[in-house]
Amino acid sequence: MKLVSSDNRRWLGLATVCLAQLMNVLDTMIVNVALPSIQHQLHFSQGELTWVINAFLISFGSLLLFAGRLGDLAGRKRVFLGGLAVFTVASLVCGLADSSGLLIGARFVQGVGAALQASVILAIIVTEFPEPEARAKAMSAFVFTAVAGGTLGLLLGGVLTQALNWHWIFFVNLPIGILAATAGQILIPNDRGLGFKEGIDWFGSVLVTGALASIVYGIVQASSDGWGSGTVLGALGLGLVLAAAFFGWEARVPNPIFPLRVLRVRGLISSSVVRGFIVTAMYGLFFNGSLYLEKVAGFGALDTGLAFLPWTLMVAALSLGLNRRLVSRFGVLQVMIGGILVALGGMALMRIAGPHAGYFPLVFIAFLAMGFGIGNSFTPLMTIAMADVPHRDAGLASGIVNVSQQVGGALGLAILGTVATSHTSSLLRGGTHGADALVGGYHMAYVFGGVSLAIAIALALVLLRAPGSSKPVQTNQDTRVPEGSDGPGGGPLEKGVENVEIAA
Repeated sequence: MKLVSSDNRRWLGLATVCLAQLMNVLDTMIVNVALPSIQHQLHFSQGELTWVINAFLISFGSLLLFAGRLGDLAGRKRVFLGGLAVFTVASLVCGLADSSGLLIGARFVQGVGAALQASVILAIIVTEFPEPEARAKAMSAFVFTAVAGGTLGLLLGGVLTQALNWHWIFFVNLPIGILAATAGQILIPNDRGLGFKEGIDWFGSVLVTGALASIVYGIVQASSDGWGSGTVLGALGLGLVLAAAFFGWEARVPNPIFPLRVLRVRGLISSSVVRGFIVTAMYGLFFNGSLYLEKVAGFGALDTGLAFLPWTLMVAALSLGLNRRLVSRFGVLQVMIGGILVALGGMALMRIAGPHAGYFPLVFIAFLAMGFGIGNSFTPLMTIAMADVPHRDAGLASGIVNVSQQVGGALGLAILGTVATSHTSSLLRGGTHGADALVGGYHMAYVFGGVSLAIAIALALVLLRAPGSSKPVQTNQDTRVPEGSDGPGGGPLEKGVENVEIAA
């Protein structure tokens, strides 16, 4: 006798993968609030502090492709549970860290675990929910969980850091990870995977990880060594060489982690590029905004978490149905581009918030505007990205969606953090007062963030297909299987998937 019906089981399974996603987002947001405390206790410099976040983002972003393909080959459930185990153990080590090196190393391993689990979450959702209406609800639940994780992370990070210490922001992952792993073992269906007959592309994974790590290292070092130093130029050059070698290798290897055929899936690649520029601004504002509130405005950790609530609550409101109504009224691309324009306005407000500006009204409105932009762009971009993906590449596509966010975040945070640090140092050398110099650095970073949002708007206008109706997203009327994707399991994820209603 079955204790749980098949339909109930898949919804409980959705709750399980959303719990894992909650842990990923919770970890990212909770760290932002605790950065000043971590910096003080472990003696990070301003430039080095970005590694607390970037160590996680580098391994997370660079291994997502490998992990997504591993899920297709080894089975998504197996990879998901393995990722949970790695992430939970690494979280314990992060919480116990008593040196900057140990914390950065544990954060890197944490990113490995996050990549393994996150790379297959979207693939599990789209295969478990083939019906358009059910998939829309499932995607909405996924997005809302990410928003809830952001809100909870900000508040919990403030409470734990202020009431106890920053170590507890990592210990909180332990019960969540154990619960998600136990439920996942029971509720997520077993899948056999395609097997390892053609092997797996370990070397490609090493190349792309090394490329991203080298580029980020070069950017971060520029804040202390200068852009013309041998160390910076050498790291950037090595990163570009490794990136070129990666694509050359992927074109030859029998079973690549990044089959070049996916470049022909227009919605997937175009939406991922646009998303990358949006998250560049988003991560930069989270990082520099947290430092501004605590170092300049004098906020405590809890107050900083509360200050970001307008951002996350706005995204939550949009994900619960407001975005869907806006899309029905005005159209998908119009709402998406309008949202990014509002976010750009919020970045401009941060640019004029001085040392004594306070929280109201400039910072409050700026965070609200950024939430409006994120809430009106991420869900449509996700739906467009997954709509035309062949079934055999579902795990890979899930990885690419996440890669665009993590790589954009890592590179964007490195660039904007370096810009802020370098400009602050320049102002200090020129005799500018400490607080004014800090704010001047943040302002320069906000300019770069605004440029990134402007590029996202331009690319959306050029690359993303306009829908044929204001209600559905007609991401691609041509549902032919990309060359190299035919055969068993190679067809589109869903017949008629070109008309997928936005999962708001």
